[in-house]
Amino acid sequence: MRAVVYESVGGPLEVREMPEPTCPADGAVVAVEATGICRSDWHAWRGHDPVPLPMIPGHEFAGVVAEIGPDVRDFAVGDRVTVPFVNACGQCSWCRDGQGQVCPDQTQPGFTHHGSYAELVAVRAADFNLVRLPSQVDAVTAAALGCRFATAFHALTAQSRPTAEDWVVVFGCGGVGQSAILIAKALGARVVGVDPSAAARELATELGADAVFAEADLAGLLTLTGGAAVSIDALGSPATAAASVRVLRRRGRHVQVGLMLGDAATAPLPWGELVAKELEVVGSHGMAAADYPEMLAMLADGRLDISRLLGRVVSLEEAPAELAAMDQLVAIGAGVVVAKLT
Repeated sequence: MRAVVYESVGGPLEVREMPEPTCPADGAVVAVEATGICRSDWHAWRGHDPVPLPMIPGHEFAGVVAEIGPDVRDFAVGDRVTVPFVNACGQCSWCRDGQGQVCPDQTQPGFTHHGSYAELVAVRAADFNLVRLPSQVDAVTAAALGCRFATAFHALTAQSRPTAEDWVVVFGCGGVGQSAILIAKALGARVVGVDPSAAARELATELGADAVFAEADLAGLLTLTGGAAVSIDALGSPATAAASVRVLRRRGRHVQVGLMLGDAATAPLPWGELVAKELEVVGSHGMAAADYPEMLAMLADGRLDISRLLGRVVSLEEAPAELAAMDQLVAIGAGVVVAKLT
């Protein structure tokens, strides 16, 4: 099969013939129709997130089931499917509770085993991880949901649950933040985007944000909202996390989506306000396959339209150059780049 592969950290990204994946007994092999080109793949290639080598990158994909293992009961060859970027084991207590996104035995194509920049990709625990696609959702759209959109959807529908007319403040209007704004508006919330980039603020407005701020002007944000019901740190920094807590109303909820790396991993929060106001602080990581149908239904019936978040569609042969180009900071509003294989 044709696939993009690299054999060393930062080494050449080459399209070449690779052995087809073996179908696990409880798994499936999916013929990839489209795969997202994600910055997480770039991090793995550059060695920031060590992976076994050689590696075929790719973890956001949609396609058609080409083979199923003997233990699979709920899917068949020919089914149109997508998969969360966290492939859960399907057996542990967290999986049994429907929380596969925090499965301690998770696998991830492109990180633990060969991924989806290929004509075929293997999926483990297929009955638990495969998600059927409605006819209204094409493969390119489904592949673009992978990381940032599904993560933002989980953050809003499971981890914060704003109601109609609630104020939601989103710190960082990049990929996850853009997705959060779009989803929050679809849920009926009022939304503020905060980002120093004029281009990011402009896109936030186009996506429906009721107001935008260039900085974390706490007095201005509190005056506008009266205190937000929900705040989301979609960037991940000590400053944005602290501001996200401080902008909340009493008994509001802060959701940390942006990764806190390096020294920021132990950053303090304003605990006095958190205790006095009985605030909640929760993390958000991906989304379980069991929660995909709600998101896909909103896409299928038009309540969610992610066309503004889509970028270029390229071929598999163009995917290496697109991934390597992430050595430069990706421009705000560039959208999800998807490699289409069929």
